[in-house]
Amino acid sequence: MRLVPDDAEVVALGAQVYAAECAACHGAALEGQPDWRSPGPDGLLPAPPHDASGHTWHHDDATLFALTKHGLAGLMDDAPPSGMPAYDGVLTDAEIVAVLSYIKSTWPADVRARHDAINERARP
Repeated sequence: MRLVPDDAEVVALGAQVYAAECAACHGAALEGQPDWRSPGPDGLLPAPPHDASGHTWHHDDATLFALTKHGLAGLMDDAPPSGMPAYDGVLTDAEIVAVLSYIKSTWPADVRARHDAINERARP
């Protein structure tokens, strides 16, 4: 599974999915919620930004896909509580790839290149 941020059709679908499913928490401009690194009154971390200022691009494609599809529980045993819902059964795999491709398409070229390098290191 690879993201395709240069595929205009996939990115267009991803923008629609993002607007419908992600923007309410992560922001219409991918800016995230204020103070996203500090737990809120409910003890949960606010939604992080998905723009270049956040940490999304620090994770390889497979990790981003698993987190979106299965939530934190899909990445680790004894996952801490999170406000991030699992989208398994809500979005198709193609829609998850599309939304992640859309997010990556918004990053500056240098951030995209760094993310590509992370993917290369993560390949088996």
